[in-house]
Amino acid sequence: MTEVSRTDDSFHVFDTTLRDGAQREGINLTVADKLAIARHLDDFGVGFIEGGWPGANPRDTEFFARAAAELKLENARLVAFGATRRAGGRAADDPQLAALVTSGAPVVTLVAKAHDRHVELALRTTLDENLEMIRDSVEYLRAADRRVFIDCEHFFDGYKANRDYALDVVRTAHRAGADVVVLCDTNGGMLPAGVRDIVADVLRETGARLGIHAQDDTGCAVANTLAAVDAGATHVQCTANGYGERVGNANLFPVVGALEIKYDRRVLPAGRLAEMTRISHAIAELVNLAPSTHQPYVGYSAFAHKAGLHASAIKVDPDLYQHIDPEQVGNTMRMLVSDMAGRASVELKGKELGYDLSTDRDLAGRVVARVKEQENLGYTYESADASFELLLRDEVRGSRERFYTLESWRTISEQGPNGFTGNEATVKLWAKGVRRIATGEGNGPVDALDKALRTALEGIYPQLAKLELVDYKVRILEGQHGTGSKTRVLIESSDGTSTWSTVGVADNVIAASWLALEDAYTYGLIRAGVEPTE
Repeated sequence: MTEVSRTDDSFHVFDTTLRDGAQREGINLTVADKLAIARHLDDFGVGFIEGGWPGANPRDTEFFARAAAELKLENARLVAFGATRRAGGRAADDPQLAALVTSGAPVVTLVAKAHDRHVELALRTTLDENLEMIRDSVEYLRAADRRVFIDCEHFFDGYKANRDYALDVVRTAHRAGADVVVLCDTNGGMLPAGVRDIVADVLRETGARLGIHAQDDTGCAVANTLAAVDAGATHVQCTANGYGERVGNANLFPVVGALEIKYDRRVLPAGRLAEMTRISHAIAELVNLAPSTHQPYVGYSAFAHKAGLHASAIKVDPDLYQHIDPEQVGNTMRMLVSDMAGRASVELKGKELGYDLSTDRDLAGRVVARVKEQENLGYTYESADASFELLLRDEVRGSRERFYTLESWRTISEQGPNGFTGNEATVKLWAKGVRRIATGEGNGPVDALDKALRTALEGIYPQLAKLELVDYKVRILEGQHGTGSKTRVLIESSDGTSTWSTVGVADNVIAASWLALEDAYTYGLIRAGVEPTE
């Protein structure tokens, strides 16, 4: 691991995904995961990556050891996290402080108590001794040639309870040599106006360089972070996708997006902002959580437009209903087609798919009418682009593109003597003049149906060997008949290089699944360049 020197140290973007973000329920990172996430964060261009607590956690100790050999950072400095020395001891004798030095990290973040009641009840020591613990620890690490940041835990609550003591904590850390004193909203209860006022007061009273660490318990972590910047903070602590304990931390990507685009403050290396969406999704995959589709800037729906009124305006000028050009953050504008769609929505969606409908008003009108008719039956095309494209192609051609003619299909589910349930499906069809009968067994009737259809067609269309069903969702649509209500099925398929979604609606789940499967196979063959035969 090589120490890097960024040209501009006037503002810090500090990421704590590997420590604070990893405390989110459901996240359990291996050392390999942490190294991979660190590479993504460095590629994005954050200034500091907090790797964990060496000496207190064996996995974090291993991470720093492997990072020294395997992590070649181009933009970020690696940070080790720890606590001030124990009460009544000496920093020079504290094994956890020694472990921070041994980690090899060039920067250390120390957490220190800033709330008087926490000092007396949690640390069980005096207010003066807590200040001495901060001073001694910072000076010890500075003597070991480490850059030191101090996280003032529960600072805002402590400030409200005992302003003078909270300010003494900041002054002590600053005078001892801490480069940045970070004011932590540990319980996440602050609101932006309060953060702004307190940060401004602390800056005025102490002269220390200040940072902000905001939890999101009031849903204000990003707003609180930006309020602190407005008040003079020059160091922001965030986590990728807002991961963190309880409801999470300030989300790195909206904070950076606001700083770069809204504040016109260059906090990333040139060109890295356009990597934001890719990196957000890559980290989500590594922590094994689905990316939030509605996350600001990077969400799949962040620049998705559904209402016809929006589409009409966007057709004239996309900026009328978008706060930025999505390409700035590596995202794209999407048009959603639904029963709210008007002619403009359909024209824009058609253009997105490669069809110019602006010169054929009758065609656009037919597509709009067909969409509204289908959605009244329970279909939804905003989540099934492939089915919408097939509908559009139907109207363009005047008929459906078919690669086979179905004769019949059926499924059988049976229970054996030992309670085992078997599922079998049979499909009969004609393709290229040949009658095909195929059966399939699966772990459910839909799986069996998929296998039977594949068996029937693969010999004729070898391109289907790459086709894979990767996701399957069922929703019972609202109705008056309980189990007799309609069922909508969404299927996501892949050919190994891209994915597409199809939809089917019917009175029962298997019939709806068949319709979605038919669309999936048809679209897959069209993508593969196969000419229809029917």
